[in-house]
Amino acid sequence: MMRVESATSRTTHAVRRQKAKAILLVGVVLMGIIAMLFFPRVPQDPSYHDFIDQRRLFGIPNFWNVVTNLPFIIAGAMGLYVCNASVPRGGIPELGSGYRVCFLGILLVGFGSAYYHYNPSTQTLVWDRLPMTITFMAFLCVIVGENISVRTANRLLVPALMVGLGAVIYWHITEARGVGDLRPYGLVQFLPLVLIPLILAMFQSKLSKSGYIWVVLGAYVASKIAEHYDAAVFHTSGVISGHSVKHLLASLGALVMVLALTRRREHGVIAVR
Repeated sequence: MMRVESATSRTTHAVRRQKAKAILLVGVVLMGIIAMLFFPRVPQDPSYHDFIDQRRLFGIPNFWNVVTNLPFIIAGAMGLYVCNASVPRGGIPELGSGYRVCFLGILLVGFGSAYYHYNPSTQTLVWDRLPMTITFMAFLCVIVGENISVRTANRLLVPALMVGLGAVIYWHITEARGVGDLRPYGLVQFLPLVLIPLILAMFQSKLSKSGYIWVVLGAYVASKIAEHYDAAVFHTSGVISGHSVKHLLASLGALVMVLALTRRREHGVIAVR
């Protein structure tokens, strides 16, 4: 009798801990939203489009910033192939929609970013950012499903995509009216960078080799650093700019995610379906 009560007590405590962790994540989201509201409106900086490497090759302007998007297309196509050819061995079958939307977003990033860099402007930038938000939101939902609850992840997928796309559309409309506001888009882009490490640290993945996800995150963070030092990288290397390096690093992260879907396995953690 005492053993049964002890097991029940441990289960109760485990459930409470899970709920406390979930509440913490919700709190982080709410704090992010509140903090965003206290910031003044942020319009698009016109100088954002002035990339250091504007070399024209083979008749293509900004050649290297355009062609370094090809790895996104390759990674997205590979990911969709892995997901559609069979049930990914390194994923959770019930998260199939999340994986496919994530890789579809990556594929579209390749085309959207190449189109933007062919003619950089605030008007074309929207086609770069729309697929990026698809990828951010789908990836966040995948991480929720792999670490917390598959059911919750699948329920969040469509609303999360709507929030992400809505943030870009809102920015685009306000920009066209001369009152551009990047705050919601900034939140959509950077909040997952806070939430995903918290989820990985607080919850045990249902899949082995969770280090793959840390590599994906690390590649993206490194890509943002390279983007920030666009001119410095170009002047130092004399060959490639920081923004082109950003594309290569971020697409490397996408390729690592494809690899994860072939290498990981479900292990002994009881999945919350």
